[in-house]
Amino acid sequence: MDFGIFNLMGYRSRGVATHALYDGAIAQVKAAEAAGFEIAWFAEHHFSNYCACPSPLMMVARLAGETSRIKLAPGVVVVPLYNPIRLVSEIGMVDALTHGRLVLGIGSGYQPYEFERFGEELENSAPKLVEFVDILEHAFGSETFSHKGQFYELPDTHIAPRPAGGLPDIWIAGDNRTLQGLAARKGWPIMLTPRHASVAQLSEVKTRIGEIYSEQGLDARRAAVAPLRHVCITDSKAEAADFIDNLRHQIRLSQSLRRREELIDGAMLIEKPYQGEPPLDAFSASVLVGDPDTVAERMTGLIRAAQPVHMLLQFQAGDSPLALALRSIERFSSEVVPRIERVLGPLADIGPRAATSAQ
Repeated sequence: MDFGIFNLMGYRSRGVATHALYDGAIAQVKAAEAAGFEIAWFAEHHFSNYCACPSPLMMVARLAGETSRIKLAPGVVVVPLYNPIRLVSEIGMVDALTHGRLVLGIGSGYQPYEFERFGEELENSAPKLVEFVDILEHAFGSETFSHKGQFYELPDTHIAPRPAGGLPDIWIAGDNRTLQGLAARKGWPIMLTPRHASVAQLSEVKTRIGEIYSEQGLDARRAAVAPLRHVCITDSKAEAADFIDNLRHQIRLSQSLRRREELIDGAMLIEKPYQGEPPLDAFSASVLVGDPDTVAERMTGLIRAAQPVHMLLQFQAGDSPLALALRSIERFSSEVVPRIERVLGPLADIGPRAATSAQ
């Protein structure tokens, strides 16, 4: 398994300059590349301070010239909000601009607030994504292609911008059996987004995904998952408490949008507790925040439970300082990873592919 950095680019206080959010993400990606991270991920959301990145592919294109090794990925493109043919063309162009470093994260979306403003029906989101996959594979699998499906129709067409090395690697997000089944059949990793889930909850999700593999005649041990987690490495209790407060703020916004319970004051989502929110002490005990020993111990438990192929790590939330995020990235690589490997062995030997190949 390996690690990636996840960039949401949200803000908690009015008046934050958009360019500062993007510059902060760029700085974190450069730091992550220097620290040996495998992938840099960029979220997509619209219309609120929860996330100020409406186009992750634009961020990928910008970082193509700012980096040289790290893979670059939308995390994720919300496929139903796009014209599919334009999206295919932009994927081909961005992959070429990165010289094949694009990892294509795709998802069906989950926020009714966004879908209403794009004139899209959320209930059609999963089947639209499935149909898009068919379009994408045919577009880059032959010189020309045509398509006639439930939602989209296209006469014989050539997509001029071509990926540097064929269809890029595809990862999928969405707590949806249809999409997880598609990922299982294709051999694509499944991204899991609950940032504060306990080890037991993550194990339950991994088991459920394994059952989807089994239902399709696939080896459940091959279930490839990539959980998303916040990380803050600090020896200061005050810094840790402030980061946890910002993390809870972000999760509260996400939950309100997911449950169609959002309250908005102009540009700003109003933070409020959500149904089933854990007490702060329980919440604090499950997140990857604290000194290197604490974070390594908690992450080791997560890795043992889920055997992930990858973990997406978010080092900044709400108003947490960029300087703290940059320190955490460096300390994670230099202090936390060695502690994990002393317990579990080399990260390259961890995960479902390593487990099944050893048998």
